[in-house]
Amino acid sequence: MNRKNKVSFIISEIILILVTIIMFSPIFLAFMMSFMTPAEVFSFPPKIIPKSLYWQNYKEALGLVQLGRMIINSAIVAIFITIGKLITGILAGYAFANFNFKGKKVAFATLFITLFLPAETVMIVPLFLLMKSLGWVNTYYALIIPFTASATNTFLMRQHFRTIPMELSDAARIDGASPMQYLFKVLLPLSKAMIGGAALINFVYAWNMYLWPLVVTMDDKMKTAQIGVKMLIDAEAANNWGTIMAGTMIVLAPTLLVFFLIQNLFVKSLVSSGLKG
Repeated sequence: MNRKNKVSFIISEIILILVTIIMFSPIFLAFMMSFMTPAEVFSFPPKIIPKSLYWQNYKEALGLVQLGRMIINSAIVAIFITIGKLITGILAGYAFANFNFKGKKVAFATLFITLFLPAETVMIVPLFLLMKSLGWVNTYYALIIPFTASATNTFLMRQHFRTIPMELSDAARIDGASPMQYLFKVLLPLSKAMIGGAALINFVYAWNMYLWPLVVTMDDKMKTAQIGVKMLIDAEAANNWGTIMAGTMIVLAPTLLVFFLIQNLFVKSLVSSGLKG
């Protein structure tokens, strides 16, 4: 590496470090504040590191609202939505990428157009009326089923499957493999990185849903974690930000855990999609 390349590398690394610090500083400050006493939170000059770990904030966050139950609800909803989106996205993407059928181009164009529609705002009233007519209000059915299909996942999987050489499909057909055998034994093993990346995106999206769960759930036992954070803020009339930040960190923890578990697959999906254009 010559001198010019070394300088460029050092500058780029410094920029990346600064951007990382800026992006993660709010999470770090929230984490530190979650262990501060009310006096430390409102002290001047502001303190970044607490003198001791004040665990009472976490006890209050779990006690003021049914945050534990809401986290379980969010986990159930996020897991089933993620599984549903992956199944429908893989099957639909496979159909669009590997089969020719009447109306294929029109169907895909229609599907692509729906990517530009804000589903949670445009469809919220018709969806709620449908859920009410089915008797699904305040149930997991209403929280999960409307979101088990996604045009985004179909589009991503279709684009990914198109990058896999068709010669593999021809070879599998010659060996007597059925289309579904080719999908499960050839395509899916080659798509682990893309599926992992899609799973992470879908899980975070489902975990962070706020508007639809707020509309379709009236019982506190069916509300999700994001609503729980808002209820915690409302419950803390004195603005005890230590307790509020403790609740926020509890809700944030599962998404960070999922990210760290499958981050390698997520990074590989980004790299592979970038290399394949």
